[in-house]
Amino acid sequence: MRSQFRERIADELMALLGTGRQTGRYPGLDMADAYAIAARVCDRRRRRGERVVGRKIGFTNTTIWPLYGVSAPMWNFIYDTTVHDLSAMAAGFDLAGLPEPRIEPEIVLGLSRAPAPGMSEAELLGCVDWLAHGFEIVQSVYPGWKLSGPESAAAFGLHGALMIGPRHAIGDDRTGWQERLEALTITLHRDGVAVAEGAGRDVLGGPVRALRFLVEEIARYPGSEPIAAGEIVTTGTLTDAQPVQPGEAWSTELRGVPMDGIAVRFA
Repeated sequence: MRSQFRERIADELMALLGTGRQTGRYPGLDMADAYAIAARVCDRRRRRGERVVGRKIGFTNTTIWPLYGVSAPMWNFIYDTTVHDLSAMAAGFDLAGLPEPRIEPEIVLGLSRAPAPGMSEAELLGCVDWLAHGFEIVQSVYPGWKLSGPESAAAFGLHGALMIGPRHAIGDDRTGWQERLEALTITLHRDGVAVAEGAGRDVLGGPVRALRFLVEEIARYPGSEPIAAGEIVTTGTLTDAQPVQPGEAWSTELRGVPMDGIAVRFA
């Protein structure tokens, strides 16, 4: 009976994907349901030709939990159809098909080796080949962003798109990078006006710690697909997610880390 429940929700979510339409809530959903539904949605997307390229982690920023009524992070898959190089966005990013879109400035990790449960932060950094600053565009199939953690995880992890800025090889200075990522601060601007502030430490203490959460969370649920070498992981928003509309220009200013801010315009 639970399997039928999960299949039904996966079908309903697939019917909404890319349409901009929304749905009602799913009371009674727990995280085991959510990840099972995420796997079913992933299977359906693969069958239609999409390829998994990594994972997104959501709700890692503990400062925003009270705003959304959640108490823990979650994850879902990201795809070759949803991940883009920011350099290819000169004409702007089209928000069509994304219900109630919001922007999240994030740190993105490129993995050269598969991380494993129980790894230390230093060992996890040893799996990272490059890092970048990026924008994730999140969406809510639930009107007004009224949702639970399991509902969020099931519904694509709220993922709509990921735009990745210049990649920086991590090299041999892994300890230095970890310290800088935790210490970084950020200002998010809309049309040149500052609208939100954040810090690397807000993301579960730092992006590497967010990666550790992801690895351990996947291991907690039997049947979840392990992370593979070559995957991209976006580690969660550094500020509160901000609503976006066509015609707006968004940019960031980073401090405390040797990476430039990034910018995008919405069509």
